[in-house]
Amino acid sequence: MGLVLARLLTPSEYGIMAIITIFIAVSNSIVDSGFSNALIRKTDARRIDYNTVFFFNLVVSFALYAVLYLAAPAISTFFKEPLLVEVMRVIGWVLVINALAIIPRTLFVKDINFKTQTKVSLIASVSSGIVGIGMALAGFGVWSLVGQQLSRQLLNTLFLWVYCKWRPVWEFSLQSFKELFSFGSKLLLSGLLTTVFNEIYALVIGRCYTAAQLGQYTRANQFSQISSSNLTGVIQRVSYPVLSSIQDEPERLREGYRKIIKSTMLVSFACMLGLAAVAKPLIVLLIGDKWLPTVGYLQIICFSGMLYPLHAINLNILQVKGRSDLFLRLEIIKKAIAVGPLALGIFFSIEYMLWGSVLTSFIAYFLNSYYSANLINYPTKDQIKDILPTFLVSFVTALAMWSLTLFPLSYWLLLPLQCLMGIGLAMLIYERLHLPEYLETKKLAFSLLKRKH
Repeated sequence: MGLVLARLLTPSEYGIMAIITIFIAVSNSIVDSGFSNALIRKTDARRIDYNTVFFFNLVVSFALYAVLYLAAPAISTFFKEPLLVEVMRVIGWVLVINALAIIPRTLFVKDINFKTQTKVSLIASVSSGIVGIGMALAGFGVWSLVGQQLSRQLLNTLFLWVYCKWRPVWEFSLQSFKELFSFGSKLLLSGLLTTVFNEIYALVIGRCYTAAQLGQYTRANQFSQISSSNLTGVIQRVSYPVLSSIQDEPERLREGYRKIIKSTMLVSFACMLGLAAVAKPLIVLLIGDKWLPTVGYLQIICFSGMLYPLHAINLNILQVKGRSDLFLRLEIIKKAIAVGPLALGIFFSIEYMLWGSVLTSFIAYFLNSYYSANLINYPTKDQIKDILPTFLVSFVTALAMWSLTLFPLSYWLLLPLQCLMGIGLAMLIYERLHLPEYLETKKLAFSLLKRKH
């Protein structure tokens, strides 16, 4: 659906939407305030805990919508985009819609019920995609993206409530609020820092460059997120409740953590380095020549994005161990380091900024793993030793795939040849190496395929 919309709309229209996304993402972090993670971690969460969080989230969402409504003209002036005022005031309602979904989603995560969440997400994505495409064909421009976003969040929230048995009761406990907030507040601050810095690249590009360039960057980021962020999100949602359940068993926690890292990074390295190798034919064939500048951005982003799941798993250990103070301290340090790439973007170019983010991504991994390693006796050097074989296999495979672009082949022929070479070469090497994480991943893939048939 997104690919069809990208063909119908312009990079400038995507750029306008990207500016708004900055403020929506930050506001959503404040609405949640770290309470969902606090509830997941609390093994004896009571009815009053859920009701307290639900009503707090709802009140904050309305307050933040009011702030965005009033701030819209100033934001529009800052980015020199007059259309931002109306669009911001309409899309801002997603804050309230998302607030209504926080508790049902938290309950599904706590119960490790991802099948229902996937079903709901699929229904919402397909339906909203149809809405967006219909509006784009009717000539609504950027409002097509607004319609898609609103309808997706609305349907997602609606179906979460349909499948969730929990219903709010009018009650609020100050004691419950303080207890949950003592843990969640640190996650709120660290989450805010992460969200702000995730979106600050878009803010710099939106202010210092054109809306079209921001649209190109946003599209590259979205392509990378298909693998990195979605994989990271799944791993975080699955590993956090699982690891939380064995937090008092050091050996099981360490081995479970180690197994998750090895299997996850096998997939992450393969997806991200493979995506970098096929970026050009993939972009041109899927969304057209007008998005060609996206290719360079995407290839650089893939090198930083391949480590995102590793960051997430390491940070999950800090939450599992209740060290939200370390979590916050780490985020402050990493964000201070990330100022460097932003300066490169402001004074030099977008490409320099993105390469700077690759460097900071590696630095961030060493910082994350240093603290988490001490908590579960899994040193950074052991982590690197465990994931190095899968990185080398993926790097060699991606290099072979990219080498095909040196031949004068049609993109329609080049892309499938690259994919076949990548899959075949990777499987050949892994079969020879007999890596446990590969064998386990293959076993899981076959069991899922058998289940579908």
